[in-house]
Amino acid sequence: MKPIIEIKNLAAGYDGRTVLHDVNLNVYERDFLGIIGPNGGGKTTLIKCILGLLKPTAGEIIFHAPTEASSHSQLSTSNSPLSLGYLPQYNTIDRKFPISVEEVILSGLSIQKSLTSRFTPEQREKGKHIIARMGLEGLEHRSIGQLSGGQLQRALLGRAIISDPSVLILDEPSTYIDKRFEARLYELLAEINKECAIILVSHDIGTVLQQVKSIACVNETLDYHPDTGVSTEWLERNFNCPIELLGHGTLPHRVLGEHHHHH
Repeated sequence: MKPIIEIKNLAAGYDGRTVLHDVNLNVYERDFLGIIGPNGGGKTTLIKCILGLLKPTAGEIIFHAPTEASSHSQLSTSNSPLSLGYLPQYNTIDRKFPISVEEVILSGLSIQKSLTSRFTPEQREKGKHIIARMGLEGLEHRSIGQLSGGQLQRALLGRAIISDPSVLILDEPSTYIDKRFEARLYELLAEINKECAIILVSHDIGTVLQQVKSIACVNETLDYHPDTGVSTEWLERNFNCPIELLGHGTLPHRVLGEHHHHH
């Protein structure tokens, strides 16, 4: 099986300071990859490189069109055969901006808009479908400042998937929402994962390990694990600290199984 994203010997940083080095990773169709790691370890830097917001200082990222490329091809930008959906961190959104739920979701189609910047009836219909899928019916015309954290996040998730991306990237999606919305978010992601690959960046190790199919820890470099049966030793090595400091009450027990000091 051919990967849709290949990262080879990647290095990246800011102002001459290297944040990431020797990163190698393949992402495949319908992957659900969790990215964990200590703060400042380079998770956001890696995402910026994948999104094309930061140029690597070494190595390369290669995008391949997925096998069912026809449905995605209309969206690909000229230099990439792959379309990416992105759910930014919640606190980067200006909630005072006077924009409605429907406008937020339809703004995910802006690449496809014609110069008249009017949405076609088909696009509006698609917007309706996404609004329903996100459970936001009745809120279409509400401005984002009037939404709860969970509602705003689902509007932004709708915006990220309305363009049928091949890969959906989420940066710390559960930081500002309560547990009830978090459960709904992961239900939605499981559905979306049937259609596209997902890369989920999170500091909540316990929750992530229960949701994703594979895991990578980013701490200056990247350590990939093809499934979620990781040992405490692996986590301690990657986070450079004893597992107790990682909030071990939230870790699934199978992670703690190999930890002989656990009582």
